[in-house]
Amino acid sequence: MKTGLLLIDLQNDYFPGGKMELTDIMQAAEKARRLLDHFRNTNLPVCHVQHVSIRPGATFFLPCTEGGKIYSALEPLDGEKVFQKHFPNSFRETLLLEALRKQNVDDLVIAGAMSHMCVDATVRAGCDLGFSCTVIEDACATKDLEFKGSLVPAAYVHRAFMAALHAAYAQVMTAEEFLS
Repeated sequence: MKTGLLLIDLQNDYFPGGKMELTDIMQAAEKARRLLDHFRNTNLPVCHVQHVSIRPGATFFLPCTEGGKIYSALEPLDGEKVFQKHFPNSFRETLLLEALRKQNVDDLVIAGAMSHMCVDATVRAGCDLGFSCTVIEDACATKDLEFKGSLVPAAYVHRAFMAALHAAYAQVMTAEEFLS
């Protein structure tokens, strides 16, 4: 089995000063950077996913904006694939699946944002497409949500989605566990 790294939506709008800052995004980026360095140093495939919002009324990740760019500490190198998407599922209407198959990737290590949206959708799709998925939970971030007038803190949102993914779709571990 060949392992590849998939970094999802680690873009400026999710970072301090962006239009949709996430809870603990700087810590998640630090862990994602450690993963990225490991994959680069071992010459394993790296794929970056960049969300470009084209739906009417979108307020972040707008085309051709600074907020839509990949965060500088995680910028792709020459030869690393970047897939632009318009939906939460990174496989939907992109060439990601084709590229992973061409590289003979069977096992995906996944990090990024948001835990409850694009990470969740991509992991579930990846599993359904036959990939063995590992989610690096401390290299993912999310935000507080509101449901029926109740605030759901980001930490609870994150844990709930990691627990759900771990139940049937992926191994879920920390960066330290994966790298050791």
